[in-house]
Amino acid sequence: MTNHEIKISFQEYNSLKELDTNDQELCAEATKAMKNSHSPYSKFRVGAALRLKSGKIIVGSNQENVAYPSGLCAERVALFYWGANYPDDPIGSMAVTAHTDEFVLQKPVTSCGSCLQVLAEYEKKQGDAVKVILFCKDGPVWVANGIESFLPFLFFEDRLK
Repeated sequence: MTNHEIKISFQEYNSLKELDTNDQELCAEATKAMKNSHSPYSKFRVGAALRLKSGKIIVGSNQENVAYPSGLCAERVALFYWGANYPDDPIGSMAVTAHTDEFVLQKPVTSCGSCLQVLAEYEKKQGDAVKVILFCKDGPVWVANGIESFLPFLFFEDRLK
């Protein structure tokens, strides 16, 4: 038997004010995007913003549907929009935030496994890691470089090309 250990690394900031101006702007765009969330069932609004290497920012918000599997997370809305419209302009960073009136979020909410897998695929496609910023109102800010900090066992099979 061989024992293996996986360690992840991320930075925690006390507030958005500790981030540089570009990251603060990206977080503000994610917060604005959250306002376009269609979440009448969960009442859990999520916003995502991607900053492309060109400087362009694109956004997404979660979109629910009464037929639950038909909805889509904010991260995938933004990532698929990027893939369909700007695939040659690599993603540099992504900010994600969430809010609900039902309770207070005391720490950032991480992306679901499906969203992480999509981000992993796009990181591989562009050949570069994406800086991920997770935050919530009045809570800490988590910053990680690359998807492996969130999903260390990525699903990839190079023969599936």
